[in-house]
Amino acid sequence: GVVVGQVAQFLLDAAAVGFAQPVFGLNADRNFSSGSVTFLPGARSNWHSHPHGQTLVVTSGAGWTQAEGEARVTINAGDVVWCPPGIRHWHGATDSSAMTHLAIQQAEDTSVVDWMEPVTEAQYLGQ
Repeated sequence: GVVVGQVAQFLLDAAAVGFAQPVFGLNADRNFSSGSVTFLPGARSNWHSHPHGQTLVVTSGAGWTQAEGEARVTINAGDVVWCPPGIRHWHGATDSSAMTHLAIQQAEDTSVVDWMEPVTEAQYLGQ
């Protein structure tokens, strides 16, 4: 049968708010999930990694993403971003534009993400 997920809202960072809506979850036959995440201007995720990586499909707006030790990258509607397995990274809106993306990630057991510390303002602004 068809399973419909619950709509969820969450605080992504103390600096700003974002909203997440599940698109589809894990089940007995599917070991990956997807959510649509909207970041308001200034909002970003914490540092995190994914056991099997993550694909982001930017559906509207403009954002930034950064893998640890690399330069911050601008992402725009229409971009597809690959976040490799086990690599610490963050993503979110720019300081002046909201951004929405689909996030698709495969589970390790039942976990799709390892959340870490917040992104500092200096890291977020690429300083």
